[in-house]
Amino acid sequence: MKFLLPRSFSLKLAAPLLLAGLGIGGCGLWWSWAIAPVSSGAAPSQHLTIAAGTSADAVGQQLEAAGLIRSQLAWKIWARWLGWQDAQAGPQSGTFALSKKDSLPAIAEQIWQGDVLQTRFTIPEGWSIKQMGAYFQQRGWFSAAEFEQAARQIDRDRYPWLPAQLTTLEGWLYPNTYQLPAGKVTPTDAIHLMLDSFQKLALPLYKQQPTQLSLTDWVKLSSIVEKEAVVPQERPLIAGVFLNRLHQKIPLGSDPTVEYGLGFHQTPDQPLTFAQVKTPSPYNTYLNPGLPPTPIASPGSASLSAVLQPAETNYLFFVARYDGTHVFSRTLAEHEAAQEQIHRQRKVQSSSS
Repeated sequence: MKFLLPRSFSLKLAAPLLLAGLGIGGCGLWWSWAIAPVSSGAAPSQHLTIAAGTSADAVGQQLEAAGLIRSQLAWKIWARWLGWQDAQAGPQSGTFALSKKDSLPAIAEQIWQGDVLQTRFTIPEGWSIKQMGAYFQQRGWFSAAEFEQAARQIDRDRYPWLPAQLTTLEGWLYPNTYQLPAGKVTPTDAIHLMLDSFQKLALPLYKQQPTQLSLTDWVKLSSIVEKEAVVPQERPLIAGVFLNRLHQKIPLGSDPTVEYGLGFHQTPDQPLTFAQVKTPSPYNTYLNPGLPPTPIASPGSASLSAVLQPAETNYLFFVARYDGTHVFSRTLAEHEAAQEQIHRQRKVQSSSS
Protein backbone atom coordinates (compact mmCIF):
# COMPACT_ATOMS: atom_id res chain seq x y z
CA MET A 1 0.00 0.00 0.00
CA LYS A 2 1.33 3.46 -0.90
CA PHE A 3 0.18 6.52 1.05
CA LEU A 4 -0.17 9.73 -0.91
CA LEU A 5 -0.57 12.20 1.92
CA PRO A 6 0.97 15.64 1.35
CA ARG A 7 4.39 16.17 2.93
CA SER A 8 3.09 19.23 4.78
CA PHE A 9 0.45 17.11 6.54
CA SER A 10 1.47 16.46 10.16
CA LEU A 11 2.43 12.86 10.74
CA LYS A 12 1.09 13.12 14.27
CA LEU A 13 -2.34 13.64 12.71
CA ALA A 14 -1.68 11.17 9.90
CA ALA A 15 -0.37 8.36 12.14
CA PRO A 16 -3.80 6.97 13.08
CA LEU A 17 -4.77 6.88 9.40
CA LEU A 18 -1.51 5.17 8.42
CA LEU A 19 -1.80 2.67 11.26
CA ALA A 20 -5.39 1.92 10.29
CA GLY A 21 -4.28 1.37 6.72
CA LEU A 22 -1.82 -1.22 8.00
CA GLY A 23 -4.54 -2.93 9.99
CA ILE A 24 -3.39 -1.61 13.36
CA GLY A 25 -5.78 0.01 15.81
CA GLY A 26 -5.31 3.71 16.50
CA CYS A 27 -2.60 3.94 19.11
CA GLY A 28 -1.48 7.52 19.56
CA LEU A 29 0.41 6.66 22.70
CA TRP A 30 2.17 3.79 20.96
CA TRP A 31 3.16 6.04 18.07
CA SER A 32 4.60 8.67 20.39
CA TRP A 33 6.59 5.95 22.13
CA ALA A 34 7.69 4.30 18.87
CA ILE A 35 9.26 7.41 17.32
CA ALA A 36 10.80 8.78 20.53
CA PRO A 37 14.56 8.53 21.18
CA VAL A 38 15.70 5.19 22.59
CA SER A 39 17.74 7.03 25.25
CA SER A 40 16.80 10.21 27.07
CA GLY A 41 20.30 10.76 28.39
CA ALA A 42 23.71 11.24 26.83
CA ALA A 43 24.48 8.56 24.27
CA PRO A 44 27.63 8.18 22.15
CA SER A 45 27.27 8.03 18.39
CA GLN A 46 27.22 4.63 16.71
CA HIS A 47 28.54 4.02 13.22
CA LEU A 48 26.05 2.30 10.95
CA THR A 49 26.97 1.39 7.37
CA ILE A 50 24.20 1.15 4.79
CA ALA A 51 25.19 -0.63 1.60
CA ALA A 52 24.14 0.77 -1.77
CA GLY A 53 20.76 -0.59 -2.85
CA THR A 54 19.61 -1.45 0.68
CA SER A 55 15.81 -1.28 0.92
CA ALA A 56 14.06 0.98 3.41
CA ASP A 57 12.71 -2.04 5.29
CA ALA A 58 16.21 -3.54 5.56
CA VAL A 59 17.52 -0.24 6.95
CA GLY A 60 14.80 -0.41 9.60
CA GLN A 61 15.95 -3.92 10.51
CA GLN A 62 19.54 -2.66 10.87
CA LEU A 63 18.46 0.27 13.03
CA GLU A 64 16.32 -1.86 15.34
CA ALA A 65 19.06 -4.51 15.65
CA ALA A 66 21.56 -1.77 16.59
CA GLY A 67 19.17 -0.43 19.22
CA LEU A 68 18.91 2.95 17.50
CA ILE A 69 15.11 2.89 17.06
CA ARG A 70 12.32 1.36 19.13
CA SER A 71 10.20 -0.12 16.37
CA GLN A 72 10.85 -1.43 12.91
CA LEU A 73 7.13 -1.04 12.19
CA ALA A 74 7.25 2.66 13.05
CA TRP A 75 10.26 2.96 10.75
CA LYS A 76 8.30 1.30 7.94
CA ILE A 77 5.45 3.79 8.39
CA TRP A 78 7.85 6.72 8.40
CA ALA A 79 9.70 5.38 5.35
CA ARG A 80 6.44 5.23 3.44
CA TRP A 81 5.69 8.77 4.53
CA LEU A 82 9.05 9.84 3.05
CA GLY A 83 8.33 7.96 -0.16
CA TRP A 84 11.26 5.56 0.31
CA GLN A 85 9.29 2.70 -1.20
CA ASP A 86 10.20 4.31 -4.52
CA ALA A 87 13.61 2.87 -5.53
CA GLN A 88 14.67 6.24 -6.95
CA ALA A 89 14.17 7.95 -3.58
CA GLY A 90 15.49 5.27 -1.26
CA PRO A 91 17.85 5.72 1.66
CA GLN A 92 21.37 6.97 0.99
CA SER A 93 24.28 4.58 1.28
CA GLY A 94 27.41 5.17 3.36
CA THR A 95 28.49 5.18 6.99
CA PHE A 96 26.42 7.31 9.37
CA ALA A 97 27.10 8.51 12.92
CA LEU A 98 23.74 7.90 14.63
CA SER A 99 22.73 8.30 18.27
CA LYS A 100 20.10 6.73 20.50
CA LYS A 101 19.31 10.21 21.85
CA ASP A 102 17.86 11.16 18.43
CA SER A 103 14.27 10.46 17.51
CA LEU A 104 13.28 8.15 14.69
CA PRO A 105 12.35 11.10 12.42
CA ALA A 106 15.74 12.76 13.12
CA ILE A 107 17.60 9.54 12.27
CA ALA A 108 15.51 9.11 9.13
CA GLU A 109 16.23 12.67 8.04
CA GLN A 110 19.99 12.16 8.51
CA ILE A 111 19.94 9.02 6.38
CA TRP A 112 17.56 10.49 3.81
CA GLN A 113 19.81 13.55 3.36
CA GLY A 114 22.91 11.36 2.98
CA ASP A 115 24.71 12.95 5.94
CA VAL A 116 27.50 10.36 5.86
CA LEU A 117 30.80 10.31 7.70
CA GLN A 118 33.80 11.31 5.61
CA THR A 119 37.39 10.17 5.76
CA ARG A 120 40.34 12.19 4.44
CA PHE A 121 43.66 11.29 2.92
CA THR A 122 46.47 13.51 1.71
CA ILE A 123 48.98 12.71 -1.04
CA PRO A 124 51.93 15.16 -1.00
CA GLU A 125 53.62 16.37 -4.17
CA GLY A 126 56.48 14.16 -5.22
CA TRP A 127 55.22 10.88 -3.83
CA SER A 128 55.61 7.70 -5.85
CA ILE A 129 53.06 4.90 -6.08
CA LYS A 130 55.23 2.89 -3.70
CA GLN A 131 55.06 5.67 -1.09
CA MET A 132 51.30 5.96 -1.54
CA GLY A 133 50.86 2.23 -1.06
CA ALA A 134 52.88 2.31 2.17
CA TYR A 135 50.77 5.24 3.38
CA PHE A 136 47.45 3.49 2.75
CA GLN A 137 48.72 0.28 4.34
CA GLN A 138 49.81 2.22 7.43
CA ARG A 139 46.29 3.63 7.69
CA GLY A 140 44.92 0.10 7.55
CA TRP A 141 42.79 0.65 4.46
CA PHE A 142 44.40 -1.97 2.23
CA SER A 143 47.83 -3.40 1.58
CA ALA A 144 50.57 -1.65 -0.37
CA ALA A 145 50.62 -4.61 -2.77
CA GLU A 146 46.89 -4.20 -3.49
CA PHE A 147 47.35 -0.51 -4.25
CA GLU A 148 50.36 -1.10 -6.49
CA GLN A 149 48.44 -3.79 -8.37
CA ALA A 150 45.46 -1.46 -8.86
CA ALA A 151 47.81 1.27 -10.13
CA ARG A 152 48.80 -1.06 -12.97
CA GLN A 153 45.20 -1.24 -14.19
CA ILE A 154 44.68 1.45 -16.85
CA ASP A 155 40.98 2.29 -17.09
CA ARG A 156 40.85 3.92 -20.52
CA ASP A 157 37.06 3.55 -20.73
CA ARG A 158 36.70 5.94 -17.80
CA TYR A 159 39.82 8.00 -18.63
CA PRO A 160 40.26 7.93 -22.43
CA TRP A 161 42.85 10.70 -22.25
CA LEU A 162 45.41 8.40 -20.58
CA PRO A 163 48.17 7.68 -23.11
CA ALA A 164 47.91 4.33 -24.88
CA GLN A 165 51.37 3.07 -23.95
CA LEU A 166 50.98 3.33 -20.16
CA THR A 167 51.62 0.24 -18.05
CA THR A 168 51.45 2.06 -14.70
CA LEU A 169 49.75 5.16 -13.34
CA GLU A 170 53.00 6.48 -11.85
CA GLY A 171 52.92 10.26 -12.17
CA TRP A 172 49.22 10.50 -13.04
CA LEU A 173 47.81 10.22 -9.51
CA TYR A 174 47.34 13.88 -8.66
CA PRO A 175 48.64 14.98 -5.24
CA ASN A 176 45.95 16.60 -3.14
CA THR A 177 43.77 16.19 -0.04
CA TYR A 178 40.72 14.03 -0.68
CA GLN A 179 37.50 13.07 1.07
CA LEU A 180 35.70 9.74 0.80
CA PRO A 181 32.64 8.37 2.56
CA ALA A 182 33.79 6.50 5.66
CA GLY A 183 33.71 2.75 5.56
CA LYS A 184 35.54 0.30 3.37
CA VAL A 185 37.73 2.19 0.89
CA THR A 186 39.25 0.27 -2.02
CA PRO A 187 42.45 1.04 -3.94
CA THR A 188 40.31 1.77 -6.99
CA ASP A 189 38.26 4.34 -5.03
CA ALA A 190 41.43 6.26 -4.13
CA ILE A 191 42.88 5.97 -7.64
CA HIS A 192 39.70 7.23 -9.27
CA LEU A 193 39.66 10.29 -7.01
CA MET A 194 43.26 11.13 -7.94
CA LEU A 195 42.72 10.58 -11.66
CA ASP A 196 39.56 12.69 -11.51
CA SER A 197 41.64 15.50 -10.00
CA PHE A 198 44.31 15.15 -12.68
CA GLN A 199 41.60 15.39 -15.29
CA LYS A 200 40.06 18.44 -13.65
CA LEU A 201 43.17 20.34 -12.53
CA ALA A 202 46.15 19.21 -14.62
CA LEU A 203 44.78 18.49 -18.09
CA PRO A 204 43.45 22.06 -18.54
CA LEU A 205 46.97 23.41 -17.86
CA TYR A 206 48.38 21.27 -20.65
CA LYS A 207 45.62 22.18 -23.10
CA GLN A 208 45.83 25.92 -22.42
CA GLN A 209 49.61 26.33 -22.68
CA PRO A 210 51.39 25.66 -26.00
CA THR A 211 54.23 23.15 -25.69
CA GLN A 212 56.19 20.82 -27.92
CA LEU A 213 56.12 18.13 -25.24
CA SER A 214 53.68 15.27 -25.52
CA LEU A 215 51.30 14.74 -22.60
CA THR A 216 53.42 11.81 -21.40
CA ASP A 217 56.73 13.70 -21.68
CA TRP A 218 55.21 16.68 -19.89
CA VAL A 219 54.31 14.52 -16.89
CA LYS A 220 57.68 12.74 -16.96
CA LEU A 221 59.68 15.97 -16.94
CA SER A 222 57.37 17.58 -14.37
CA SER A 223 57.95 14.62 -12.04
CA ILE A 224 61.72 15.13 -12.29
CA VAL A 225 61.36 18.87 -11.61
CA GLU A 226 59.17 18.01 -8.62
CA LYS A 227 61.88 15.80 -7.14
CA GLU A 228 64.74 18.20 -7.90
CA ALA A 229 63.16 21.49 -6.79
CA VAL A 230 62.90 22.41 -3.12
CA VAL A 231 62.72 26.20 -3.30
CA PRO A 232 59.57 27.18 -5.24
CA GLN A 233 61.18 30.01 -7.20
CA GLU A 234 63.77 27.62 -8.66
CA ARG A 235 61.23 25.36 -10.37
CA PRO A 236 61.02 27.31 -13.66
CA LEU A 237 64.83 27.58 -13.74
CA ILE A 238 65.31 23.85 -13.19
CA ALA A 239 62.71 23.14 -15.86
CA GLY A 240 64.58 25.47 -18.21
CA VAL A 241 67.87 23.63 -17.60
CA PHE A 242 66.33 20.24 -18.36
CA LEU A 243 64.60 21.51 -21.48
CA ASN A 244 67.90 23.00 -22.68
CA ARG A 245 69.59 19.64 -22.18
CA LEU A 246 66.80 17.81 -24.00
CA HIS A 247 67.00 20.21 -26.94
CA GLN A 248 70.78 19.83 -27.12
CA LYS A 249 70.51 16.02 -26.68
CA ILE A 250 72.58 16.13 -23.49
CA PRO A 251 71.70 13.43 -20.91
CA LEU A 252 69.61 14.96 -18.13
CA GLY A 253 71.91 13.68 -15.37
CA SER A 254 69.20 13.75 -12.71
CA ASP A 255 69.94 12.06 -9.39
CA PRO A 256 66.24 11.39 -8.54
CA THR A 257 65.82 9.27 -11.67
CA VAL A 258 68.80 7.13 -10.64
CA GLU A 259 67.40 6.84 -7.12
CA TYR A 260 64.02 5.76 -8.49
CA GLY A 261 65.61 3.07 -10.64
CA LEU A 262 67.66 1.75 -7.73
CA GLY A 263 64.94 2.11 -5.08
CA PHE A 264 67.37 4.24 -3.07
CA HIS A 265 66.95 7.64 -1.38
CA GLN A 266 70.11 9.65 -0.93
CA THR A 267 70.74 12.04 1.96
CA PRO A 268 73.49 14.59 2.62
CA ASP A 269 75.24 11.94 4.73
CA GLN A 270 74.60 9.15 2.23
CA PRO A 271 74.80 10.61 -1.27
CA LEU A 272 74.73 8.57 -4.44
CA THR A 273 78.05 6.86 -5.02
CA PHE A 274 79.97 6.89 -8.28
CA ALA A 275 79.22 3.18 -8.63
CA GLN A 276 75.47 3.81 -8.24
CA VAL A 277 75.53 6.57 -10.83
CA LYS A 278 77.24 4.18 -13.22
CA THR A 279 74.78 1.33 -12.56
CA PRO A 280 72.81 0.58 -15.75
CA SER A 281 69.06 1.16 -15.46
CA PRO A 282 66.34 2.42 -17.81
CA TYR A 283 65.92 5.27 -15.30
CA ASN A 284 69.59 6.26 -15.22
CA THR A 285 69.54 9.63 -16.99
CA TYR A 286 73.32 9.92 -16.67
CA LEU A 287 73.76 6.92 -18.96
CA ASN A 288 70.60 7.17 -21.09
CA PRO A 289 69.69 10.24 -23.15
CA GLY A 290 66.19 11.67 -23.02
CA LEU A 291 63.46 11.10 -20.48
CA PRO A 292 63.01 7.96 -18.34
CA PRO A 293 60.47 5.27 -19.30
CA THR A 294 57.83 6.61 -16.88
CA PRO A 295 57.38 9.52 -14.49
CA ILE A 296 59.18 8.98 -11.19
CA ALA A 297 56.61 10.63 -8.90
CA SER A 298 53.36 12.59 -8.89
CA PRO A 299 54.07 16.23 -9.76
CA GLY A 300 52.01 19.03 -8.28
CA SER A 301 50.56 22.00 -10.12
CA ALA A 302 53.65 24.19 -9.52
CA SER A 303 55.99 21.73 -11.25
CA LEU A 304 53.50 21.01 -14.04
CA SER A 305 53.20 24.75 -14.67
CA ALA A 306 56.97 25.30 -14.48
CA VAL A 307 57.58 22.84 -17.33
CA LEU A 308 54.98 24.63 -19.46
CA GLN A 309 56.41 28.06 -18.57
CA PRO A 310 60.13 27.48 -17.96
CA ALA A 311 62.62 30.24 -17.32
CA GLU A 312 64.51 31.38 -20.41
CA THR A 313 68.10 30.58 -19.54
CA ASN A 314 71.35 29.35 -21.02
CA TYR A 315 72.18 27.30 -17.93
CA LEU A 316 72.91 23.63 -18.58
CA PHE A 317 73.92 22.45 -15.10
CA PHE A 318 72.93 22.80 -11.47
CA VAL A 319 74.15 21.27 -8.23
CA ALA A 320 72.43 21.16 -4.82
CA ARG A 321 73.83 23.11 -1.90
CA TYR A 322 72.05 20.82 0.60
CA ASP A 323 70.02 23.76 1.94
CA GLY A 324 67.33 23.40 -0.71
CA THR A 325 68.91 25.81 -3.18
CA HIS A 326 71.15 25.11 -6.18
CA VAL A 327 74.13 26.63 -7.96
CA PHE A 328 73.40 27.00 -11.68
CA SER A 329 76.16 26.93 -14.30
CA ARG A 330 76.52 27.49 -18.03
CA THR A 331 79.56 25.32 -18.68
CA LEU A 332 80.92 22.01 -17.39
CA ALA A 333 83.96 23.80 -15.94
CA GLU A 334 81.71 26.14 -13.92
CA HIS A 335 79.64 23.19 -12.79
CA GLU A 336 82.65 21.18 -11.62
CA ALA A 337 84.00 24.21 -9.74
CA ALA A 338 80.63 24.65 -8.00
CA GLN A 339 80.59 20.96 -7.07
CA GLU A 340 84.07 21.20 -5.58
CA GLN A 341 83.22 24.30 -3.56
CA ILE A 342 80.06 22.70 -2.15
CA HIS A 343 82.01 19.53 -1.33
CA ARG A 344 84.61 21.55 0.60
CA GLN A 345 81.90 23.43 2.50
CA ARG A 346 80.19 20.19 3.38
CA LYS A 347 83.48 18.72 4.62
CA VAL A 348 84.13 21.74 6.86
CA GLN A 349 80.59 21.57 8.28
CA SER A 350 80.94 17.84 8.99
CA SER A 351 84.28 18.24 10.77
CA SER A 352 83.03 21.11 12.95
CA SER A 353 79.83 19.36 14.03
